[in-house]
Amino acid sequence: MMKDFVLKRIVIVLLPFIQMYGLYVIFHGHVSPGGSFAGGMILGLGFVAFATVFGLDRGRQMLPEKVTTLTESYGTLWYGIMGMIGIFKGFPFLANKLAGIDVGVPGTLTSGGLISWIGLGVGIRVASTITTLFFTMMEEKP
Repeated sequence: MMKDFVLKRIVIVLLPFIQMYGLYVIFHGHVSPGGSFAGGMILGLGFVAFATVFGLDRGRQMLPEKVTTLTESYGTLWYGIMGMIGIFKGFPFLANKLAGIDVGVPGTLTSGGLISWIGLGVGIRVASTITTLFFTMMEEKP
């Protein structure tokens, strides 16, 4: 745990903006550079920054192991559910426009149909995996 007052304040102020930017990258990945993996990395690294500055114990309080385990599982499950929508409509897995999903106006947030929602599941999975890997590596004894 670091004892630097200024660094702690900077992380506290920036963390909400880092998390919002990560969600922005996830949801806008189909209309701009980025996507679910990049956005998930940003979300995960925000938690890593918090745990690095405030210590592993406080980081675990903010994001307990039970939460990361659930988000890893449910992020993958969410991706599968979104993919099954096409199958339930009689089309291939992850079918979007082919399955009759409205793809909206090109260039807008809803222009990808299910792509933004699929990306949300992948982004959450990536963020939870990054934080789980960080906590696991930091807890290893040499």
